[in-house]
Parts: sequence; structure tokens; C-alpha cells
Amino acid sequence: MDTKDTKQPTAAYRLSVPLDASGVQDFKPDQAVKVVAYGSDGRTYEDVVKLDAKGQGTAALALDDVKGGLHVIVGPETATAEQLKGLQTITVDVGRRQWGDKKELSITPIAISYYYWFWWLRWCRRFKITGVVRCANGLPVPGAKVCAYDVDWWWWWSSKQQVGCATTDVNGAFEIDFTWCCGWWPWYWWLQRSWFLEPILAERISRLLRQNSSFTKVPHPTPQPDPAVFHSLLGKAGAPSSAVASAPGSFNLAGLKAPASRTAKAPQIDPSALDGLRKQLVTQLPASDEFTRLRLWPWWPWWPWWDCTPDIIFTATQDCQGVEKVIVDETIWDARWDIPTDLNVTLAANENACCVTGSTCLDGGDCGFISDVCEDNLDGIGGNSGLSSGASQVGFLNPGGILNAVPGTPSVENDRPYSGTIPLRGCLGDTVDYVEFLYNTTGFGGTFNPLPAAAVAGFNRSYWDNGIHKWVPVPFPFTPISDGSATHNVIETLPHYEANNGAKLWDSFTVNFLMQLVTQNVLADGTYYLRMRGWHRPGYAGNLATPVDLPVCGSETLTGVVVTIDNHLVTVGATDLNGHQCGGGTVHQCTTEPDTAVLAVQILHNDGTTTDVGACGNVTIRETDQLVIDLAAYDPDPHPHLRNYELTLHYDVNLETNLLNPALPGWSLIPSPVAPAWAPAAAQVGPNYGDANPLLSALNQGAISPEWAGGSVRLIVNAKAVFPYTCCYQLALYAFKRTIGGGGLGCDHSPWNQWNRTEYSFTITV
Repeated sequence: MDTKDTKQPTAAYRLSVPLDASGVQDFKPDQAVKVVAYGSDGRTYEDVVKLDAKGQGTAALALDDVKGGLHVIVGPETATAEQLKGLQTITVDVGRRQWGDKKELSITPIAISYYYWFWWLRWCRRFKITGVVRCANGLPVPGAKVCAYDVDWWWWWSSKQQVGCATTDVNGAFEIDFTWCCGWWPWYWWLQRSWFLEPILAERISRLLRQNSSFTKVPHPTPQPDPAVFHSLLGKAGAPSSAVASAPGSFNLAGLKAPASRTAKAPQIDPSALDGLRKQLVTQLPASDEFTRLRLWPWWPWWPWWDCTPDIIFTATQDCQGVEKVIVDETIWDARWDIPTDLNVTLAANENACCVTGSTCLDGGDCGFISDVCEDNLDGIGGNSGLSSGASQVGFLNPGGILNAVPGTPSVENDRPYSGTIPLRGCLGDTVDYVEFLYNTTGFGGTFNPLPAAAVAGFNRSYWDNGIHKWVPVPFPFTPISDGSATHNVIETLPHYEANNGAKLWDSFTVNFLMQLVTQNVLADGTYYLRMRGWHRPGYAGNLATPVDLPVCGSETLTGVVVTIDNHLVTVGATDLNGHQCGGGTVHQCTTEPDTAVLAVQILHNDGTTTDVGACGNVTIRETDQLVIDLAAYDPDPHPHLRNYELTLHYDVNLETNLLNPALPGWSLIPSPVAPAWAPAAAQVGPNYGDANPLLSALNQGAISPEWAGGSVRLIVNAKAVFPYTCCYQLALYAFKRTIGGGGLGCDHSPWNQWNRTEYSFTITV
């Protein structure tokens, strides 16, 4: 029951409300009836009545006093007292005069017609949603808060109403039970919702209207519903908005305003008037199969206060790695329309979720293997087990483009080294207690030495505690422990932890982590061969013992991984090492790996003379003039790994031209004859390390995999083709390296790990 004050029949006044459903054909007493009296003082009194076989019964309401009138509402038992106020059901008013001096009052029997008896079975029904939340690999997601919402949308606005929430158990399962009511008064239904602009709907509706030439002015989307957006759509093309209300037979938009007297909190729009507006709009708007399929008003009729089955979407959040993250975030495009009373769903969590698993390394004995570098499997990294590649590509991801859709094709994604803090994943046998990481730079057959202490870092794993229903973090640091004669920097293995602390349900993201390789400012650029050495120490006291250079589990071959490192130096100051302004107040990064610069901009005239276009300059051009740009995009590393450079021309409002497009009139790209000392003329002009178009591919121009430095380049193009009219223009030059940036427990595979930028502005008069 839902009341401000619910009173049972023990008070001073008694109101009897007889009910009569005898007129219902084939009546069956298969539902109870709720009767609620609302006092003028805000008090609420209610009773639930089970009618007899003849359809009759009486509600008995005990009242504290009868100083004012009572508003009596009759409806389905499943509705709360608050919900009954908004339903289109039977109501009766009882005035104070009817009581006189009596303490008890029986009002005229309230007749219940078949219409109400039929609808009451459907107006408020119980729904149950059961489901599971799983990661992409099928593992369960425990401890996630899952919330279900009913969604509605009309024109370019949408709203969602929460119907219930639940928390997933250790199996990722949840259950949400809720009551769903329909048959609302339209104004009451509207007041329960908040409306917001739906950007995708706004874009698609606006596009459809712009494609129709009869609309000279497309209304601007507003954050909240506003009848004014329909003025230009209902009027004749180009007609003033005042014509909408005065045209014969047109819909008066003022009718959409809700009467202020209907409720203390009147809605801005009376939704019951929307159907009249819809009938006018569908005669003016172009047809849309997409919007009809989406059931979008006005292309689809819309009376949501009579929607007796909700349309459901879900969101889910989870405290993962100590941070509350959104792991499921559905939109109206994911809506499940008209769900059954029992709905079962499987929700796919995104990459932010913590999934639960046990220890996944089931091999026994002193063994182990490294399987992934920076989330990349060794099968795709040159020189590692299961992959053969040229010596020059050892330690690079996608050597020679073997992972491309067409293996071996040139691409900017070929031959990628690593940088930063690089996570390593793998497995260890169940008898290995601690692990030490060794390295050399000559090959697997060379002598291996312990990595510097600064080059190895531990991490936190998390396990799901089903008793407290939370993720519990467990640190796995590197620790110096003696073997009796020397100290070794080692990290505890998962088998050792579980042997001493019990088996756990681990977070699947970190369960197979081995360590973090810290390379920035610690390891010089180059290729590194890594190997694991196992140690034994049954508990948490005593020395390390019995070292084992771990073989691959199930074989006798020593395990190891090879990876190539390419970090860059970022300086602090007003200029980089080449003297370019950088850092705060500029768009230039304080690094020379890579470095960028616009060296010169000239207009080459038909007679062979040139005019310099300085920064902030103003130059006039003719039809036959050529634009000559000398630029530098350069990686000075002894083993350079430039990915590509971009050069665009920005002007006017939101307009740009790609200047590295060979289709431009008079376009050519050659080594620059004015190269500075810090960026020699490019041996291969690119602008891409690899490209399907040989004109744009350094690999097709003589670069030898995996190295390409770039350098200074001259671009020549017809000036009028890129300067269409008098305007201010700005050159934007970007350069990117192919490095994959490690950081913490994740990696950045985008081009933005090592990059630089230069801009150059001027005015051209045409």
C-alpha cells in the first residue's frame, strides 16, 4: 500500500463504499478492487475489496475526521494510492454535508462496468525481468548495478523512466520485478517524465526536412519540447508563423498548452492535443519508412499513456578496479518493444567491465610462458614463437603487414614498436612461487641478466568476494628477496598466492598479468629478449631456492619473448631541442621525435618569379600561379619509425582541403631543396609509411622495413585550386610515429602516442 497516512477501521468515522459489478457479463471474481479516499487535508485512506460471485462488495474506510470533502477513487488492486490519482478510472466525491452529525456514512453503490473490469486486469500488471551480464568472452560480471528503463520518443525528443534496478550476483545474474500501469490521464503521464533532445533523431529528421524543397526553413532542435518548432512546418513554405493559427482548418498550436488549473504543476504541453497536431503534420511531412519502423511520432500514432507493455532499455555500472564505470549504456535504438510479462535478457558489457574467472593456468610443474605484449598476442609480433619474420622486423607488431586483410600489403599499421610501460601477460605452472625477469639484447641464445629494478613494476589484481559482494584489490609488487647469497627482484605468482590464501574468483582482465615492463627513461631504444626465471619459497618466510629458467609448459624449450622499444624524449621549456616554440600557449609538442615545421610558403608565378607568403602575410594570386610549401616531418631516431604526416588547409567556416591529395591540379611531392640541418631532405617523401597508392607510400619509394625517417619535403600544387577565394587560410601539419604506447595496465594503439603539430596562417587575395 502507498499512503501518506493509512488508517484501518479503528478511527472515529467510518465510510462505506458499496461496489457493484453485477452488470459485467460473465463476471468472475478473479481480481480485487482498491478503493482510496483522499482527504482535503492530504490524508489518504484505503481498502482492498474482494467481490463475491455476484460482483458485489463493500469497502470500509476508517477516518480520523471529516472536516472537508473526500475524493474517492476506485481501481485495480495492483495500483498504489499515488498511481490511482493519475489513472482514468472511476471517481466519486463525498461532501462534508453528506455526513451531517453521523459517524458512519454509506454512499450510493458505485457501479463497475465491463469496460473498467476488463481494463483493470491490464492497467497495472506485474513484470519480471531476469538476465545475466557477460563480458565479450562470455565470463560473468558480478557486482554490477543493472537498471531498466521504459523509453518513449516523439519528434526529436526522448525520455526514459526507471522501472527498477538490481545488482548482479557472482554468476552475473539479476532479477528486476516491477508493476507497470497504463490508462493514465495524459497530463499525469506527461508529468512523470523528463524530456531531452535525442541528437540522432534531430540529425535524421533535420536531414529529411532539408531534402524536401518545400521547407524553406528547418526548425532548430530545442533541448525541451516546444510547440514553436512546428510553426514553419504547418505554414506554407515561406509563410509567416502567424499564418499557422489563422489558416482555415489549421491546427492552433496554442491548443498544445496544458491548462494551468488541471494540476498545481501543469505541464508545458497538453499531450492529449498532440493527435490533432499529428493529423496536420502527416499531410505536410515527407514519408519515412525508417521513422515508421521506429514508431516515431508523427509518422506513427502515439498515445503512450495507453501503452500497457513497456519498451525497455538497460544501463549498468560497476565498481571495477576501484572506479565506478559504465559497462552497459543502451539507447532508444536498442529498445525492446512491448516486452512480455516475463522477459529474459543477456546484456553484453563493454571493455570497462570486470569479469570473474578462476585461475586460468592449469598446467603443473615448473613452467610458464609469456603470451601477450601490450594486449597483442605473440603470434603477431616478429621473431616470436609461431611467427617467422625478417631480422629487421624482430619485436615489431604486424611485421611486414602479415596481419593485414591482405597479408603483406603496405600500410601505416605495419612494423609497430612499443613504448612506455608495457604490460606482459602469460601463465605459470602451479609449483612456481616467485618469478624474476631476465633480458639481453643479442638473442635467445645469449647470456640473460636480471632487468634493472626500475624496469619492472607490479600491479593490483582483484578478486570477487561473494560474502561481502565486492571486488577486493590485492597488490602484487616486485620485492627484493635473497637466495642466501644474492638478492633478486621477484614478483609472487598466482599459484603461490592461492596456495597460501585460498583459491579466488579473479578479475579476468588481470588474472593473467605477469608484470609491467617500464621502458621510458629506463631502457634505451632497441630490441629486447625477455625470459622468466622461477624460484621456490613455499610460504612467506625464508630464502628463495631452486632457480629454474622456465620452459614452456608442455615442452622442453626455454620460454621468452622479443619486443622492440622506441621511446621519445619530451622536454620541459619554451623550446624543443631544435629551437621551435613548444608547450603551453602553442600547438607544438616539446619533442623532436617526431618534429614538424613549415619551412617556407611561396607563390610561384608563370614567369618563374616567386612571392614569399610569410606567417600573417597577405599575398595576391592569379589563375596560373602555383603554391609551393616546404615542410618538415622528421623522426631523427637512429632507427626511425615515422608513421605518416598530414597537411590540411583550413579556411572560412569549418572548411578544409587535404593538400596531400594527388588528384589536386598540378600536385607533386618532392624532396625539399631548402632542408634545414635538423631535417634533411626526405629520401622517401611519403606521406605514409605504407599505402595502397604508390605515390603516397614510403615503402614503395625505397624505404626499407621497418624504418622510415621522413624529412623535409616540397609540395607543389595549383594555387587557385586550393585558394578558391579571398580569405584567411591556415596550414595544419601533423606527424605521427608507429609506436604503441603502454601506460599502466592498458595500451594505446592509436597514432597519438608520439606525434607533433605545426600551424601557419596567412591571407590570400584572389
